[in-house]
Amino acid sequence: MLLTSLQRLFWMVVLLAVQMLVFNHIHLFGYVTPLPFVFFLLPFPLGTERWNILLWGFVCGLLVDITTLTPGIGAASMTLTAFVQPLLLTLMVPKDATEDLRPGYTTLGSRAYFYYTALLTLLFTFTYFAILAFSFHDLIDLVISFASSWSLTFLLCLIFEGFYTKKHD
Repeated sequence: MLLTSLQRLFWMVVLLAVQMLVFNHIHLFGYVTPLPFVFFLLPFPLGTERWNILLWGFVCGLLVDITTLTPGIGAASMTLTAFVQPLLLTLMVPKDATEDLRPGYTTLGSRAYFYYTALLTLLFTFTYFAILAFSFHDLIDLVISFASSWSLTFLLCLIFEGFYTKKHD
């Protein structure tokens, strides 16, 4: 339990540092902003208690808010994504899966992991940009920012999974 918490804390710090030092400075064409810190929520195992993942998601989002000066946007988006993650994971895993199944390419299969990652990053990115815009005044700019940022975030999460899997196998 303690080792798992320390590993999660390590990955949260790494993702926050990479977000803060690298990805916060990327704004391709004025629209694309990668937000791969959402990857933090993807590898939580099937049997993780709901309060646990909600707390981790909230803290990670809050730390992003503090470092990027986006009051509440990261915390709200990560908390909603953390709330949906166990539900979506339950839909993606086989019926006979064990409680400690960690979602990944090898455990879910490429197709299921692809959908799982796509849907969670889609929810996170949509929530993030909807709260950030807080209006639909510039709807076309919002849709372009959302779609392009989701695409890059999704791709980065798939790449991060490769590194995460190598580290834990």
